[in-house]
Amino acid sequence: MDELRQLAGRLIMVRLSGTELDDDSAAFLRTNRIRAACLFRQNMTDGAQLTRFTGALREAFGAGALIALDQEGGAVVRALWVPPPPAAMGIGATGDPALARDVGAAVARAVKSMGFNWNFAPVLDLNNNPLNPVIAERSFGADPERATELALAWMAGSESEGVACCVKHFPGHGDTHVDSHRDLPTVDKSLEELERFEFAPFRRAAPHAPAMMTAHIVYPALDPVLPATMSRPILTGLLRERMHYRGVIITDGMDMHAIALRYEAGDAAVNALLAGADMVMALGSRATQEATLDAIAAAIADGRLARTEVEAKLARLDRLAGLHPAGAVPYPTEDADRALMAEAWRRGLSARGNPQRPAPGSRLRLVARQDVVSDGVSEAGVPAERIAASLATLYDVDLVTFADADAFDWDSLPRDGRFTVLASTSRRRYGPHPCATWKPDLHLALWNPYQALDIDAPALMTYGFAAPALETVNAWLRGEIEATGRCPVPGF
Repeated sequence: MDELRQLAGRLIMVRLSGTELDDDSAAFLRTNRIRAACLFRQNMTDGAQLTRFTGALREAFGAGALIALDQEGGAVVRALWVPPPPAAMGIGATGDPALARDVGAAVARAVKSMGFNWNFAPVLDLNNNPLNPVIAERSFGADPERATELALAWMAGSESEGVACCVKHFPGHGDTHVDSHRDLPTVDKSLEELERFEFAPFRRAAPHAPAMMTAHIVYPALDPVLPATMSRPILTGLLRERMHYRGVIITDGMDMHAIALRYEAGDAAVNALLAGADMVMALGSRATQEATLDAIAAAIADGRLARTEVEAKLARLDRLAGLHPAGAVPYPTEDADRALMAEAWRRGLSARGNPQRPAPGSRLRLVARQDVVSDGVSEAGVPAERIAASLATLYDVDLVTFADADAFDWDSLPRDGRFTVLASTSRRRYGPHPCATWKPDLHLALWNPYQALDIDAPALMTYGFAAPALETVNAWLRGEIEATGRCPVPGF
């Protein structure tokens, strides 16, 4: 059974705790021949520490190591100190494939310098649902042709620097009202609608993408029971046979509630592999990872997972790792990449309505949320105090924060003639009360552009809240740039 557990170990990706590889974890990885890990924000403090960590992982994994992270851009980035890429929709607002390629290449150079060889990006989901709680600005837009062109350019840039991309979330997470981290969504569209919209980017990407990530979503037109991650009609029938995809298929995290609240971890992993996945993202606890290894080994032993299929999966994974070897490299272009990212943020800046600049030195009131906690997918937003400090370089700023948008009384603000700016710093859409009663002079939508539709005010949309976003807003306020981006989704 040890040999079978080691075969199973080659088919799973694990999550690790802490910022160093401890002896116990290293022994677990080596004993089970695990070759893949995904690192998250809690695994990172700075570049030197992270490079040591990935180096230790590479040594423990041995040949064929796959060391991954989510460095999409915008709010979904894990290494916060490298040049911050704009969100996909910010690039979509520029409509420039050459810029998309340059940004993808710069992201790859940054993560490769720290030892990563696999980036779970770009997003191929088409966001045509303004109420989508988890995709929004992570998508390049709503038009299949335009968004796919930009995503493939971004991916080509990454590939040119030797970092494998993983497009996601097959076969499409854009038109959901539910976050699969929280529950199991359903996309109940006809096959004709799915083919025309959701499937289109993945079909076009199939000859080029080194890896695809599955969606924990039920698509009744293809499989009325199982989510795509565990559906053979979707992963094998649609992706492998009809789209002729030959790259790696990896599941999204199997600890997400869409899966973990409905299926036992080992059964879910086996079902995903039987459906056609090559690698299971076993991001739960050590106990969950042990159960996953045992279940996969048992499925190989009793023939449910045929050895020929296992070997085919391993060959695809080996090819991915062989073409994109792990290992840190020098990063001489960091300053140039930082300038490139700043320019990309500026070019994506978009306006709705006719926003006016307050005169230099004006008295200004900033209204923003108190909390900026992470939603579990994205990093925490920008604190209100940081926005106030940025604006204070130009204006006399009075900061007012609120805990609950639905309870905040806009009429309680002093009527003292200050120019009032609302800064939106979460992905959450506004409810009926703020939509009906809030009247800022200027709305800075620093995350989800759809929030600009909620508030009856002229708006600037940055598609993210990294430092270059605030610098871009200030450049606009100083009159140095115009908002030349065009939001690439309906309604704007």
